[in-house]
Amino acid sequence: MERTWGLITAIVLVLLPGLGCDSPSESRRTGGTSRPNVILIVTDDQGYGDLGWPGNPVLKTPRLDRLAGEGLVMDRFYVSPVCAPTRACLLTGRYNYRTRVTDTYRGRAMMDPAETTLAERLTRSGYRCGIFGKWHLGDNAPMRPNDQGFAESLVLRGGGIGQDSDPPGGSSYYDPILFHNGQPEKTKGYCSDVYTDAAIDFIEKSRDQPFFVYLPFNAPHVPLEINEGVAAYVEAVRAHREALGVANDPKAIETAARVYAMIANIDANVGRLVDRVDGLGLSESTLIVFLGDNGPQQQRWNAGLRGLKGSVYEGGVRVPFLARWPSRIAAGRRVAAPGAHIDIVSTVLESCGVEGDATLDGQSLWPLWNGVEVKDGERLLFTQWHRGDVPERGRACAVIGERWKLVQAAGVTEGQPYTPKWELFDLVEDPGESRDVSSDEPEVVERLRRAYDDWFDSVSVQGFDPPRIAIGTVAEPKVVLTRQDWRGTGPGVEIGPAGGGWEIDVTRAGRYRVIVVRDPTPRPAEV
Repeated sequence: MERTWGLITAIVLVLLPGLGCDSPSESRRTGGTSRPNVILIVTDDQGYGDLGWPGNPVLKTPRLDRLAGEGLVMDRFYVSPVCAPTRACLLTGRYNYRTRVTDTYRGRAMMDPAETTLAERLTRSGYRCGIFGKWHLGDNAPMRPNDQGFAESLVLRGGGIGQDSDPPGGSSYYDPILFHNGQPEKTKGYCSDVYTDAAIDFIEKSRDQPFFVYLPFNAPHVPLEINEGVAAYVEAVRAHREALGVANDPKAIETAARVYAMIANIDANVGRLVDRVDGLGLSESTLIVFLGDNGPQQQRWNAGLRGLKGSVYEGGVRVPFLARWPSRIAAGRRVAAPGAHIDIVSTVLESCGVEGDATLDGQSLWPLWNGVEVKDGERLLFTQWHRGDVPERGRACAVIGERWKLVQAAGVTEGQPYTPKWELFDLVEDPGESRDVSSDEPEVVERLRRAYDDWFDSVSVQGFDPPRIAIGTVAEPKVVLTRQDWRGTGPGVEIGPAGGGWEIDVTRAGRYRVIVVRDPTPRPAEV
């Protein structure tokens, strides 16, 4: 059936019967071992200051604070300025530019299916892997979670509920339409509760073999939909508005209150999950890692860090990070040395006794977590993000060391001219990045700029052509192409006369039914 009103929101291509296709291969599994279980929890747009333990004057997160006290906290953990690039780094152990993930929409968040994910590595070593929440690395074969190592998946499409990739009737945080192993399913309840329920069910069913649970919440990302706890936080934010840095405006106050209510819900869900792990007697054999994917989108208390989501200043790329494994990680440990998203794969592999390889950019944080100083020369981390199909050298980027940070923050907005300005900050003396000391340390600036150029050359060699969506496979005979992956040249993400299209690979010749779906509902662009 074709709806003929509004904007095109999706194209549906259905492979008609009569064409043979190869059956999809299944990931091999081995029997259970004594290796630890792994739970990786990621929140969406929760900044460094959006927790109790850094000192937030309003927000209460008792379960996450307790988890931090039972394990370790990394004071300087870095990610990308926006979500899809961070997720590519987390799951591959490689800088996102290598994976062809450059942005969050317009086909720029599709990850090269040739990349090997943490789930694929662990599956080959006998783990059962499940994802519950936000994937954001490709909605179609061969880029879906089940194509990349996850035996069980319950995920939203695209970058978030309420965005361009949502199916009609599924664009609310309450009772959302999610995709269970690739098939749409109407769920019941608040999205964060639904993901946690599914993760707990997966753990209960998988406890007889080692498991990997990836629990990436889409909260507290916009739209800020939550019914519980908002009123109390409105009063608290209003009473502490100046300390929080929130404008004296009812909308700004309510926005902060909604974010805090969503985080409080996450805190309760993490508590439920941990309680079930402990109740099953799995605490001593389970590594739990928690972090945010980038800085806060809206202005609020962020522990004095400069910048918000989308920025390469500390407020955009430094996030809360904790890890608990009672039998292996000392309670109350604080790690001052910097780490990053690219380190998660190497760290998990070492903790699980699984070999990595030379393709990984990250390094294992396991020695640091156990109090071993790693002195192997200066380690530099790199981050860059701006809108556009192809990354550009020197645009919206940063080089981060143990002391020095080189920043060129201009150029985020697509299609707009900018004037580069390279700044140098001493993060030991000035973690808020308030004093540019580039004129005092020209040799440091030059050294870090050379390092950035070398890095950019290295991560650009594969080019940035997007992966192609496969049409005509048994794994996905009905393919829904949404505005999430439309590569257009017009304004926003609308499909229109300015040109563009979907990058596809027709794997089987034959007859296809094409259905054009139009939706008059305005949807926000991914931010």
